[in-house]
Amino acid sequence: MTRRPLEGLRVLDLGTRVAAPFCAGLLGEQGAEVIKVEKPGQGDPLRDLGPFVDGPDGPHSLYWAVEGRGRKSVTLDLSHPEGQRLFRDLAARSDVVCENFRPGTLERWNIDPSRLDERLVTVRISVFGQDGPKSKRPGLDRNGVAYGGLLHLTGEEDRPPVRPGVTVTDYLTALFAAQAAMGLLYERDAKGTGRGGVIDAYLYGSALRILEWTIAAYDRLGTVRSRRGNRLDYAAPLDNYPSRDGRYVCIVGATQVSFTRLCQAMERPDLVDDERFANPSARAANNSEINAIVAAWVAQRDAEEVERLCIAHDVIVGTAYDAADLSADEHVAARGDILVVDDPVIGAVRQQAPFPRISGQPPNAPAGAPRLGQHTDEVLNGLLGLTQDELGEFRATGVI
Repeated sequence: MTRRPLEGLRVLDLGTRVAAPFCAGLLGEQGAEVIKVEKPGQGDPLRDLGPFVDGPDGPHSLYWAVEGRGRKSVTLDLSHPEGQRLFRDLAARSDVVCENFRPGTLERWNIDPSRLDERLVTVRISVFGQDGPKSKRPGLDRNGVAYGGLLHLTGEEDRPPVRPGVTVTDYLTALFAAQAAMGLLYERDAKGTGRGGVIDAYLYGSALRILEWTIAAYDRLGTVRSRRGNRLDYAAPLDNYPSRDGRYVCIVGATQVSFTRLCQAMERPDLVDDERFANPSARAANNSEINAIVAAWVAQRDAEEVERLCIAHDVIVGTAYDAADLSADEHVAARGDILVVDDPVIGAVRQQAPFPRISGQPPNAPAGAPRLGQHTDEVLNGLLGLTQDELGEFRATGVI
């Protein structure tokens, strides 16, 4: 039997695009019921972001198909007093609210935490936080990457900074927020306080938190860390080396043991005794030289052969995978890391599986991303007891 640790928990997802919805979705993948509240006739802007595939009603967003999954969709106009009242009624029957509007928006709509039940855990995600001189500024993930110090560190040292390939601070902030929500739920329920709380999670803060020694080195040494591409000043050989067949293979051979093994894989035992590479400090000082030797060795072989030789000598190695590689990899398949989700609009879609999983239990496929308002009547009738006549009136006035 599959364990669902958060079964019985109800989460209201007020978010748009990525951060708050992903936080709610993480809780949903552990068993919580997630109800997404969307604006009538419009919905989450993520529904309109590509790439698209043809659906019965026109182009359908694959981005939405992945990040909208595992929840019910209820349409509710939160700018309307009746919509606000209905939301407060839903919140009174829920455990967690996730939102990522600009600070002050919930207050303007009369649904901020001060107007909701004290048992609620409210996750408030923004770019700059709920207070401070920049709090009201608009922004997206790019601001979080930039202001959090991560953009400055990403890319080659002689080129402009490069954003990470995905909206990393959206996802990272959502992950931190979900963990914090679990902490408040534990305090509320297991420790018996009966109170929830408000989590102030902001995009640049998640990037700042993972900067390793960057701030400490500036504080004590005056060092301003900068871009170093795929290499490190203090460790070599280490790089993403291009192979003969146009792939990129990451090899890590910085410690003495791993370097010795790499030399054996390359059939270059002489390098171990070369004074330029005799120890980690020497290799760091001669970073370019040793990396050039490894690069030349990789360039003469296909990535598969490089991996095979490295693995045979217990060298840390990995080829940069793309979507086709992930979809075909036997280990990914054996672990169940990609599964089929039944989307209500476009049918079966292969997607990333819920992550992580409880040991010994394969991940369950979440419900497909709902159509806009697909569950409005079900939720408002089932949770709030609204009659069909009342639902009809609210629909006629644009509240739902």
